[in-house]
Amino acid sequence: MNRVPPVLVYTVLRLLAFFVPLGILLVLRIEPWIAAVLSALIGLAVSFILLRTPREKVAEGIYDRRHGRHTPDTTDEDAEDARDATS
Repeated sequence: MNRVPPVLVYTVLRLLAFFVPLGILLVLRIEPWIAAVLSALIGLAVSFILLRTPREKVAEGIYDRRHGRHTPDTTDEDAEDARDATS
């Protein structure tokens, strides 16, 4: 079973941390540009406080790729077998 990449989880959570407050502020009829600025600040604070674990997983994945410790999801043999099976 494929798991969701940590970078995708973190990105979606960061977007939610921005768009949920933005929607609430716009429903409250706050000026749109003020709502956007406040939403950005709220999203930044929320992501800094609550999204530590996903942020660290993304950073760890980036570090592993940069330092050659990344193991590929499929090996060359698996890719070749899959290609041969479709032929």
